[in-house]
Formats: sequence, structure tokens, C-alpha cells
Amino acid sequence: MDIKQRFLNYATIYTGSSEGSSVTPSTKEQFNLAHELEQEMNEIGLSDVLVDENCYVYGFLPATKGYENCKHIGFIAHLDIVSDFGIREIKPQVVKDYNGNAISLGTSGRFLDTEQFPHLKNALGKTIITTDGNTVLGADDKAGIAEIMTMCSELIEKQIPHGKISICFTPDEEIGHGAALLDLDKFDADYAFTVDGSSPGEIEYETFNAASGIYEIKGISVHPGDAKDKMVNASLVAMEINRMLPEEEIPANTEGREGFFHLCSMEGDVGRAKLTYIVRDHDSHIFENRKDKMKKIETVLNKKYGKGTVTLTLKDQYKNMAEIMKQHPEVIGKARNAISERGLQPVSNPVRGGTDGAQLSFRGLPCPNLGTGGYAMHGPYEHVIVEEMEEIVQILINIVKESYN
Repeated sequence: MDIKQRFLNYATIYTGSSEGSSVTPSTKEQFNLAHELEQEMNEIGLSDVLVDENCYVYGFLPATKGYENCKHIGFIAHLDIVSDFGIREIKPQVVKDYNGNAISLGTSGRFLDTEQFPHLKNALGKTIITTDGNTVLGADDKAGIAEIMTMCSELIEKQIPHGKISICFTPDEEIGHGAALLDLDKFDADYAFTVDGSSPGEIEYETFNAASGIYEIKGISVHPGDAKDKMVNASLVAMEINRMLPEEEIPANTEGREGFFHLCSMEGDVGRAKLTYIVRDHDSHIFENRKDKMKKIETVLNKKYGKGTVTLTLKDQYKNMAEIMKQHPEVIGKARNAISERGLQPVSNPVRGGTDGAQLSFRGLPCPNLGTGGYAMHGPYEHVIVEEMEEIVQILINIVKESYN
């Protein structure tokens, strides 16, 4: 099976995760892809393949005879996709021999073009897989899964020697839980790579520090005609909270290493309201200041409206993995060499997000991130370039060969 068909098979299996769930996996649908992969891994020839009770998929390639002393490498991608659109049927479009013109995304009225997505100028003559304009595509991270599976297949079919290789596909990465229950003893790798980025030359090892923040507001609801000095409108208090945060520090106004407060959802009426935020910054000191600012808002408004009016729940999600990766330059070096050997320029930019590798690095498994060939993630313009996926497979194989040294 070629990588294009592999990806299309995975993309059409719905695996949206759910932020509100308290169990792992957060949605049962993720097991559908997990068991599909379990079957395929066994068919390819991986050993000790397992889907555990939390939907982590494990598989292993034992070391080739004579290569047992090579470093044990791990490769990781995630099963889930964002579920923001509410449409469960994903309909990929395959555009062959791209000619540079705008690509119509089904009948949605949306288009992919080089003005909005300049990297498409380098995709002339290539095959691009897009959405139909109504959902995400799921290249984040089913492209990564397809690349890892194709790498395994090629290593076996072409009898390329290798040390022990560990594979894991995780649930719930999109809601920040993907690495939490990965069994590092079972995985048994010296270092690993998530395949969850964008362009083929990427090697990412600097992520946001991340937290979620939920404000719950209790109002006092009375008849509007008799509300003077009595009513506390929870929805208006919620609006006041958002005004107290710096309006320029939102995702739409920031880039590079600039952090932000992001209002993900809001709901409410007079009696109760709720605001759900995520907080992000690469700088740990500024990150702590951001959380302190949110706490101060809680204090100020409780003094204004009465104790217990506003309750803030802050929860750290992951830390900037650069703190760990700077202790393991040899892992970054192997990835850089693997990319350079393909004639590409390695690129390391700060990730404006996080990966499973951020949590795993702090758990003791150095784990930078590699590209997938996917772009415009988490929206209807998401797309993947098939030839770049093929290139990434070769980069992964080069990383395996780097373990010889």
C-alpha cells in the first residue's frame, strides 16, 4: 500500500477527541483507528503489537542481528483530530499534478490558493490532498501515522538493518493528554521523535509553556424591574473579565515567541457564566506572570461583586521542552543530519503549540518533533502534499541509520 492510500484510509476514520471528557481515550471512536492500525502492524510484520485499555497502540521492530547495540529509537504520532467542526464524515479531495491555480474545496465556496498559502508555489506538478471545505482533513496527525507505518514497511521489505525501533500511536493529543499514559517502560526507547509538524525540513524542540484557565461566574438573578443594587449579571461579569485581559495579546495578533490568552469558549446567562481560556508563552517567567494576571482578575472582581462570584481554575498542561532538549544535543544532531542528507535545510522554529514530545521529554524521554508535509492544521484549509510525505519517510529511515553511530 502506498503512502497516499494509507493516509486516505486513516483520514476517513473519524477520531475527534473531546475536551470535556474525564476518561482516556476521551472518545471511543479513537479505538476504531487503533484497531485498524493493530491489524496493519501485524500484517507488516511488527512484533508485540498491542492496543491497551487507554487506546495506546504499541508495536516494535526488534534489532537486526548485529545491530543490537544501536540506540533504541521511538517514533510517535497521535490518533485523534480536533473536533471543532462537528461534522464526522471527512471527505478528502485528491488533486493530482497541481497546476498552481486556486483549488476549489468542494462546494463550500472556499479555495486554496498561493496568495494565502505561498508554499503551494513549490508544489507544482505534485499531488495535494485537501478537505471538501467543511471539515478538517486530519493530516494532524494521520499524515504522521502514515509516514511511520510506511517507514516500518520499507525497513522490513528492503531489509534495511536497524537497532530496536519502538512505535506508539497515542490518543487525545489535541486535548493535551496524549503522553500522560504512555508506558515508557514498555516503549523502551533511548530517545524518540514525534512526527506531528509541517514541512519536511522541520526539527522542533522548543514549545509553548501551556495552561488552561476556566472562569466560573455566579450571578444574582432578580426581576429586571426590581434589580437596582441587587442584580449581578454573570454574563456581564464574564465580559468584564475578558476586557481586563490585554486585548492585543490574542492569537490573531501574535507570532513567533509572542504568547497569548485565547478565549476558547463562552456560555452564560444572568445567573451563571463560564469562560474557558488557554494560556501560552515560550518564556517561563512571562508564562507565570500571565497566570498571575488571571488570578488577580479573580481577586479584584470578588472584592467588587462579593466573595465567590468568580472562581478561576488554572491547570498546567505542558512545559517548554527546550529546557530538556538542550541537555540532549546529539538527538537534535541526528535529525539534522538525516534531513541534510536528503538535500534539505534543517529548520528549527519555536512551535506555537505543543506536542506529545513536550510531556515525554519532561518524563525522561527526549522527544523533538518532525514535519509531516501537512499545512493549515485545525481548519477547512488543511492539506497535505503527498511527495513531501514520501520525503519524510526517507528522513525517518535516515534517522534510523543515524543510530548506527
